Amino acid sequence: MRHDLRRAVWPAWVRAAGSGVRPPPPPRGDMAEPGPDPSRAQEEEPGPAGKEEEAAPAPKKRRLAGGERYVPPPRKLNTGVSFGAEHFAETSYYFEGGLRKVRPYYFDFRTYCKGRWVGRSLLHVFGTEFRAQPLAYYRAAARAGRLRLNEEPVRDLDIVLKNNDFLRNTVHRHEPPVTAQPIRILAEDEEVVVVDKPSSLPVHPCGRFRHNTVIFILGKEHGLRELHTLHRLDRMTSGVLMFAKSAAVSKRIDEQVRQRQLEKEYVCRVVGEFPEHEVLCEEPILVVSYKVGVCRVDPKGKPCQTLFQRLSYNGSSSVVRCLPRTGRTHQIRVHLQFLGHPIVNDPIYNMAAWGPHRGKGGNIGKTDEELLKDLVEEHRSKQSLEVLGIGEEDLSCGESKDCGNSGDCAKSAEDDPINGNSFPAEDKKEPERNDVAACPLNSDINLETLDKDKELSLCGNEDGQAGKKGWEEKDPLCVECRSSRRDPSPKELVMFLHALRYKGTDFEYCSSMPEWAMEHWEE
Repeated sequence: MRHDLRRAVWPAWVRAAGSGVRPPPPPRGDMAEPGPDPSRAQEEEPGPAGKEEEAAPAPKKRRLAGGERYVPPPRKLNTGVSFGAEHFAETSYYFEGGLRKVRPYYFDFRTYCKGRWVGRSLLHVFGTEFRAQPLAYYRAAARAGRLRLNEEPVRDLDIVLKNNDFLRNTVHRHEPPVTAQPIRILAEDEEVVVVDKPSSLPVHPCGRFRHNTVIFILGKEHGLRELHTLHRLDRMTSGVLMFAKSAAVSKRIDEQVRQRQLEKEYVCRVVGEFPEHEVLCEEPILVVSYKVGVCRVDPKGKPCQTLFQRLSYNGSSSVVRCLPRTGRTHQIRVHLQFLGHPIVNDPIYNMAAWGPHRGKGGNIGKTDEELLKDLVEEHRSKQSLEVLGIGEEDLSCGESKDCGNSGDCAKSAEDDPINGNSFPAEDKKEPERNDVAACPLNSDINLETLDKDKELSLCGNEDGQAGKKGWEEKDPLCVECRSSRRDPSPKELVMFLHALRYKGTDFEYCSSMPEWAMEHWEE
């Protein structure tokens, strides 16, 4: 193989000299801070007192050919995601029927143009990748000023996308309810915050959840902001959850995780009489669907190891201590199902869709596609899709294998950059996925004849910015505003799996045993 020695050895400014490009001056030293240069002392002397230093000239725009559209350079990306007062003020909570609810609000989903979109029209991208909405919706949204390209209103959906194009879509956002049970602070010092997470609450924004998450509730109600997530719990799992208050603390504890120095202990209530002796399950686990959040035992899956020990048996169900040695998605739940003792009220792994044996021994007897269809239909018949953290609109598009899990937050905050599950609004390029689209529209809405001036303008906003007044009136483009959904009961939002203890080399945090884990408890 030939090597370009000039490219491999010579510095960039030397290579540029041989390419016909005028090179910049050579660097004045190594990466250390340069010292004073006597030869440049005259030009580096400060000007007369009181005279402001002239600002560096702005970079000149490239001269465009006739009819060529200018695309501004990409913004500087934030190194991390954090949420502040402006995010927390987007909307507010209210409580009803034992549930915490979020008032609907307008929200901006933002994304840079994906590589595969370059050279395609907006209309073509919407029609091929975001089919949960009819094209008439996007035309109406454009007329209403809700679609913006490089911060300019989109007038023509036939516009061809270019690299670094920045898209913004304003939607009317509804979040699923969660339990009204408060988040209890177990411990707090200058380094960490440890809480007892209720079941049904995602840890951080993901899928359809933003304000109904631990991160947002701690920020809005406890003044705890810019926390670093140290580990995650499934949305339906309750118990000990730790956050670091600084990147340094986060890095230190992450190292303990990598070195397998962190001990995790869970407790759960399972179907039937669990064996009295310790049981070690080492079955590999494969993700079946990120969107619905379903896994199963499969030889092609990732290696896993969980140790189980029975604590009590009340004649119909057992309380089991769980010690996961690895940290795969739904690991405890999938291993218990494989052993024939699924968690009593698990809304995924203790359902009839898995067959007469409920998946015991990996015996399912159907394809993954058939399993997902049957599982969704079972919840749809019970009007309990909300328990999975998904809605009908989430099932309208095909699934991407690299997408995240909307039910249990395996994906980042919001993954569909256009319609309803896009990354957080912190100027961060989105992951290459767009599996979940916004609400499909009812067929009885004539989008072509809606009056944009009277009906499509954002509530109380004339500048096109998202606002928290969305709950004050119904939005003509939002099917959620016209839908009637059955709220889940607080009981449906509790699963009998609890993170009881987390222990590291220099810390140990425990929560109290939940009521359902008491020895003589009966439902």
